[in-house]
Amino acid sequence: MGRIVSLILCLVFVAGVKMQGRGATRIDSLMAQLDTVVANRSHYFEIKENRLSGLKRDYFSARNDISRFDILGTLIDEYIPYNTDSALVYSLERESVARRIGDPVRICTARMNRAVALSAIGMYSEVIEIMEGVSKEELPDYLVPFYYYVMRTLYGRLSDYSAFEPERKRYLQLTDAYRDSLMMVNDPGSLAFAISRADQLNIHGRPAEAVSVMTEFMDSHELSEHDKAICAWTLSESYGIMGETKSQKEQLLVSSISDMKSAVREYISLRELALLLYREGDLDRAYNFLNVCVDDATKSNARHRIIELNETYPMVNGIYLNAIKDQKRSLQWALAIITVISLSLLAAIFFIRKQMRNIAAAKKTIEENNQRLDILNSKLTESNRELCEANRSIAENSRVKETYIGRYMDQCLEYIERLDTYRKSISKMASSGKTDELKKMVKSSAAIDDELKSFYGNFDETFLKLFPTFVEDFNKLLLPEEAIIPKRPGSLNTELRIFALIRLGITDSDRIAKFLRYSLTTIYNYRTRVRNKAAGDRSQLEKQVLLIGRSER
Repeated sequence: MGRIVSLILCLVFVAGVKMQGRGATRIDSLMAQLDTVVANRSHYFEIKENRLSGLKRDYFSARNDISRFDILGTLIDEYIPYNTDSALVYSLERESVARRIGDPVRICTARMNRAVALSAIGMYSEVIEIMEGVSKEELPDYLVPFYYYVMRTLYGRLSDYSAFEPERKRYLQLTDAYRDSLMMVNDPGSLAFAISRADQLNIHGRPAEAVSVMTEFMDSHELSEHDKAICAWTLSESYGIMGETKSQKEQLLVSSISDMKSAVREYISLRELALLLYREGDLDRAYNFLNVCVDDATKSNARHRIIELNETYPMVNGIYLNAIKDQKRSLQWALAIITVISLSLLAAIFFIRKQMRNIAAAKKTIEENNQRLDILNSKLTESNRELCEANRSIAENSRVKETYIGRYMDQCLEYIERLDTYRKSISKMASSGKTDELKKMVKSSAAIDDELKSFYGNFDETFLKLFPTFVEDFNKLLLPEEAIIPKRPGSLNTELRIFALIRLGITDSDRIAKFLRYSLTTIYNYRTRVRNKAAGDRSQLEKQVLLIGRSER
């Protein structure tokens, strides 16, 4: 009897120690963030739908097929991880537009877009048929990486779902070959190269090197939410191979959060996280996450994800239901045991006095451990406070600089408007009886033109002081023969001014038009013309402009 009572009391104290030592960890924070993001998915989908609607409006208002072709490319990129059926429809439309243009390269691009959509749907034989009709040797250099990406994805998926081992080995060999080719044609500093290299290292049993590759890349690049999701998923694979479950879980959380914020429906991180939570016993959360995965996979029609979920969902669902039954049975047993223990405690009270000394010693040990934990928590809190302070300082410096530039431009424009108002006022005075010469003087816009010229000159000078290599860095984003050279050193022309404003965060064409005193249509035309000169992905040009000068600062 005494031993039973001692055991119960020890368990109570151990549970208390565990509860007190359980601090707010990074994983707890990320899990809470993921729960919030999942609960607010409709908000991110609304943003996504608005962006898609805007692209569709741009498509229907485009003045020529070349612009339509470019907009369709952006639409396909948006729909591939969101709704493969729509991506397929727009790829067919893009091919139709390319045929109207009569450009073989654009036709090949559209066909490969269709291959990507069909691959996501699971129509692999159709993908092979399309890609056999594409001659890699006839593709321009900038499309070769896309070609290898399609082929690597195709054979990777075929190897995953092969029914027989010989075919699986053959597909894995082809996957390795196309991965190697993809690495050869991509810039070593690009995301595609880093992902391919880490994937290669994971496949060949070198996950620690893969972690080093991805960590270095993520630390040295500004990543979009979608790119962050891909990088974190690759890291989680490496940690999983290494058996580091905690790090794997952390990266799966980061990837899942970014997937939700990117409003994509085709993903894998949340499913893997749910399975991990299931193994850890967090059944409610795992069940909820798997329901989200099934809903997204169904709506995106990503059949390879549906197949994966079909293999895991029934098992987890069954375990979840069994867990509920077990909980009910456990509750019944607990009530019975509590009754027995209560009776036993009544008979064992006299024994408690003997154990007080042992309890006092245990309590002292617990207090010492708690003190050490408090010290560690204080140090952690202080470190977090210092990190937050550093982040606030960095944000403040950036905000001051941008506010200064914005204020400078606002003041200059306000001054110009005052001059114009003054000119009109003088004109009215002259009309009421002043000399004809005064009328002629005040009706002239020469003063305004001079002020505008001075204003744009001051803007050019200030901007180039902040970003002295802007012209050179911007031209590196364009084809060599399409470089934009200002007429006078230390100044910008209209095209460069438009993208200088974009670099400052002013991306709205209406604001740019007002700033430069051009029509909105003229600004659209300038932006479209410059995007068509891009050396790489045209849809990414303006995002790349936002990175100019960032590493230097």
